[in-house]
Formats: sequence, C-alpha cells, structure tokens
Amino acid sequence: MKQLRNQTIHAAVGLAVLAGLVEIYARLLKPNPTTVGFSFLIVILVVSAAWGLHQAILLAIAATLAYNFFFLPPVGTFTIADPQNWVALASFLITAVIASQLAERARREAINANHRGEELERLYAFSQQMLATENVLTLVNSIPRLIVEIFGVQSAGMFLPDRKKVYYSGIDAQNSIDEDELRRLALRGELPPYSRPGIAMVPLRIGVRAVGSLALVGGQLGREVMDAVSSLVAIAIERAGAVEKLAHAEASRESERLRSILLDSVTHDFRTPLTSIKASAEALLEGAGEMDDASRSDLLSVIIEESNRLDRLVGEAAQMAQLDAGAVELHLGFHHIREAIDSALVVTKNVLSKHIVTTKVDDLLPGVSMDVQRISEVLAQLLDNAAKYSPPGTQVTISAEVLGDTLVTSVADHGPGIDGIDQGMIFDKFYRGQGQRSSVQGTGMGLAIAKALVEAHGGTINVVSQLGQGSVFSFSLPLHPR
Repeated sequence: MKQLRNQTIHAAVGLAVLAGLVEIYARLLKPNPTTVGFSFLIVILVVSAAWGLHQAILLAIAATLAYNFFFLPPVGTFTIADPQNWVALASFLITAVIASQLAERARREAINANHRGEELERLYAFSQQMLATENVLTLVNSIPRLIVEIFGVQSAGMFLPDRKKVYYSGIDAQNSIDEDELRRLALRGELPPYSRPGIAMVPLRIGVRAVGSLALVGGQLGREVMDAVSSLVAIAIERAGAVEKLAHAEASRESERLRSILLDSVTHDFRTPLTSIKASAEALLEGAGEMDDASRSDLLSVIIEESNRLDRLVGEAAQMAQLDAGAVELHLGFHHIREAIDSALVVTKNVLSKHIVTTKVDDLLPGVSMDVQRISEVLAQLLDNAAKYSPPGTQVTISAEVLGDTLVTSVADHGPGIDGIDQGMIFDKFYRGQGQRSSVQGTGMGLAIAKALVEAHGGTINVVSQLGQGSVFSFSLPLHPR
C-alpha cells in the first residue's frame, strides 16, 4: 500500500514537471522542437534515475503525446502532417525508453553496490565481535543476539551438536524456529528440501564438516551473506574452542608446575627442620645418662628453633591458601605507619641481630587506613628477606614518605641485587631467585604473601634493584581509600 502511494506521488510529480515545461515553452519561450525534445528527455532520465523505469516509461508516453500535441505541426492536434515528424516522434519515444532503461540499470547497480557495501560493513562488524570473544560459553550465548543487532533480523537460533543445545535470541524466537529442523540440518549438513516462508536456514561448516546450524527469522539477507555469516560463526566457535582447550592445557601445566615446586619446597625446606628435630631427639635419647646439662640444653634449643621454623613454614602455606581464597578479613583503622614498623622490628629482632637497622620515618606523617597486624606481617616479610639476602654487618633501612595520594614505605638492603628476569617474577608464588635457591632457606611464599596483603589494602608493591648494589622493596597504601 505504501509503495503504491509512493508510485502515485512520483507519477504526479513527474507529470507536473512535464506540464510546467509545456506551459513555459508553449506560452513564453516558444523554442524549436529539437530543444523541447531534449528538455523532455532530460526530465525522463532524471525520473528514471530517481524513481525507476516504470515511472520513466509513463512520463515518456506523456511527453511523446505532449510533444506531438503542442510542438509538432499542426499544433493543437494529434495529427502529424509531415512524415518526417513521424520519424522524429518515434525516435524521441525510442530514445526516451532506451535512455530510461539505461538510467534504471545504473540506478539498480548503484543500489546494489550500496547494499553490498552495507553488507560488507555488517560482516566486518560481526567478525570483529566474533574475534573479540575467546570464551566459548560467552561466545555461543552472544552469537544469536549479535546477528539480530547487526543484521537487523527479527530473531535467530543456533544449534551446536557438541553442546546439544539450541541458543536463541530475538522476539518469540523459540516459537518461530523449529528446533527439530535445526538439529536435522546440523546432523545432515545440507539444506532441507523445503523451508517455511520468512525463515532462512544454513549449516555451520568448517570445510566439509558441519559443526552446527543457524536459522534466521525475517530480514533480507542473501544466500551469499548467509554463507559468509555461517562461515564466520563456525570459525569463531572453532577458534574459541581451541583457545579454551589451550587455556585448559596451560592451566594443567601451570598446576603441575606449582605442584612440582611445592613438592620440591616440602622436600627441601620442610624436611630440613624435621631432620634436625629428629637428630636432636635421637641424641637426647642415646645420651640420656651421659649428657651434661649444657649439651642437653643446646639440643633442646635446636628442637625448639626448628619446630618454630617448621610452624612458620606451615603457617605461610596456610596463609597463602587463605589469601588465594579471599578468606582473609582485614580490620581496618587509621594508624601511623610507625606502629606497623615497630611491631615488625620486634618480630624480626633475631634475624636482624647481625645487621644495622636504620629507621627514617617522620612522626608527622598522616595516618593511613590499614590493618596494623597485616601490614606488620608485610614489613616482617620484607625485613626477613633483607636479612637473608644481605651480608652480616650491612645496613637495612626502613623509610616512609608521602607521594601524591599514597604513603610509600620502603625497605632497602645492601645485598647482591636482583637481575631483570628475577624482578619480573619475584612476587610470584614459590618463586625464588635463580642464584639463591640452594644457599638461602625459604619456600618462596613470603613476597607473594606480602603482595597479596598489600593489594588487599588497595595498594601496590614493587622492587627496584641493581646487581651488586642492593635492592629496595616498596609498597604504597592509599591515603584516602574509596
């Protein structure tokens, strides 16, 4: 109905323009018939290019009649006196029709070119969306929705045999799309011998292998576009599946690597204190009646010291597990950083006994929101690390300052330094410097625990180091947490 109304309006406008030219030429300008014919021909070409062949032919017939009636003698009648005018009139009509056909063909080609350009833009946008998603579950759930949004169809449905599920999107998609047809198409890999009006179906293929099927309701997508969409969908699903499998394989390898590291840590670091405890206990049993009090006291001290060490190692492992699970609760309050520093110095008093400890903390520093006990644990880890990796008699410096909207606390040592490769992984779980794995005891969890605790406060931790000059470990805490 709308199309018929538009055609009527176009015809009326064309005839009105033709009538206006006739009025101007017949009453005012009175040009020769050749000028009139070319003028009419231009109008016909414009109408053909703008509105199509049917409107142009209608206007060509009307222009031929007007040309004969108003401009070929005898004027005012449809009679043609001169036989040459028959030739002129027939030539005008034939030229007008042929020119209209050519203009219509050019118009159709321009429309088709614009349509193909729009389809290419939509296919490009669709392919970008497909490539942006690597998670298979997210991808398959979003594909029907993306097709509806990008290609303007009413609804879409997709069946994947591997997942044995149909994914829908759009208005009343489940009622419009036959699930059984989708399943048969995916299993058969060929289009059905019949299809319901308004529904386009296509298999999803990788080469000759069908990986699913797709159905679209509404829209005006051609077969070429449907094939392109199905190929993009199939490739995206296959790619996302490959990425997911690769991620699972990488996760399995990482899990195996961590398991090996943990076993290695248990073998070396957990067994060492147990060996010392066992040897001391056996010595006490064997020399129970012959051992003096000083020797017995030394052996008992070894047992106590190694038991504490073992307890600390087990505690670190348990704490790391809690941090990974997000099960650590922070008791936040505004405190001066000196409170955490003093507490950490008490805990690390023995390990720092052979070092010169210097503290540079201004009492006028603002308070910061923190869990004092947890930040004290961070500092204790950094101080213990500085004591382990720097020679006896060297200086360990603790400092704090305000930088921007954060409070930065640093622990500097004069150890051997950390090379560039180790700096990038020093805060990873179970990682220990390549040159210190056999000479320094530890599990490689201390700095990972410190990093997790600082990040739980909304801060960051980093290290700056130079080989042969020492290292500076710094962590920042926000002065105004959100």
